[in-house]
Amino acid sequence: MVKAIRVHETGGPEALLYEDYDLPAPGPGEVQIKQHAVGVNFIDVYFRTGAYPAPTKPFIPGNEGAGEIVALGEGVTKFKLGDRVAYAGTLGAYAAARNIEAKFVVPLPQNVSYETAAAMMLKGLTAEYLLFRSYPVKPGDTILIHAAAGGVGLIMCQWARLLGATVIGTVGSEEKAKLAREAGAHETILYRSEDFVARVKEITGGKLCAAVYDGVGKTTFPGSLDCLRPFGSFISFGASSGPIEPFNIGLLAQKGSLYMQRPSLFAYIVDEARLGEMAGRLMEAVGSGKVKIAINARYKLAEAGAAHIALEGRETTGATVLLP
Repeated sequence: MVKAIRVHETGGPEALLYEDYDLPAPGPGEVQIKQHAVGVNFIDVYFRTGAYPAPTKPFIPGNEGAGEIVALGEGVTKFKLGDRVAYAGTLGAYAAARNIEAKFVVPLPQNVSYETAAAMMLKGLTAEYLLFRSYPVKPGDTILIHAAAGGVGLIMCQWARLLGATVIGTVGSEEKAKLAREAGAHETILYRSEDFVARVKEITGGKLCAAVYDGVGKTTFPGSLDCLRPFGSFISFGASSGPIEPFNIGLLAQKGSLYMQRPSLFAYIVDEARLGEMAGRLMEAVGSGKVKIAINARYKLAEAGAAHIALEGRETTGATVLLP
């Protein structure tokens, strides 16, 4: 038996129940991980509320964590007992131990801690595909990052600046603006009190941005399109303010032959070789100290409900981890 957070019926934070769970031996192709830290992400809220349907009920939320291998399923040869590992993958992270397909698991170097790994796998791999794949950032590009003081945003600000981009970030408060600037944002915009479209035009002298990276959704669309130069890329990767409402695709033509994407991390990481490449780039950036992962909240596993309340209330900056 292991302790886990389980959801029997979707709903508010009270739906996250801390209980004993009978964990079976890992199946073929799986490993069992004793978890040292678990990451908390907005996608966990989507599953808890039912916005994203879970395949079964009850279910254990959470998609990232780090720990050590304690059992191997049949056919697993890439790991051995005691290996330090991290993962982003299928549901089941909010637990003291879990089974997961080995193809979603990557080695964790000694220079990256368990907490850092748990805090960065989903957010860091998301930043990797956004900056290197969805729109590959080039030196001299100007980009706009919404929610620049969030978990993904702080990683992107650092990494994009290293890539030679001019980084503009939207934030909700002066405190968050300071965090985003410390992470590498050249300019910050307080979206609650400033017109972010007008400010982007002012900051860029009317040249606008090569790409807008948007994890906010409803409240930042379609204004984000007005921040793009012709042939610019609007990349939607989340919807913390609600989903983007249906729109006429002709809008993209009217605003300068724009590109629009709604990528998903899971579409990228189902390919084991690509996951290895993405994780390798992330581990190198973090292990070398070039990109720092800000863990600004830690909760016990049993306190997952409180972590969700803080996340939904936009009280958090950087990453939040649960400690089993």
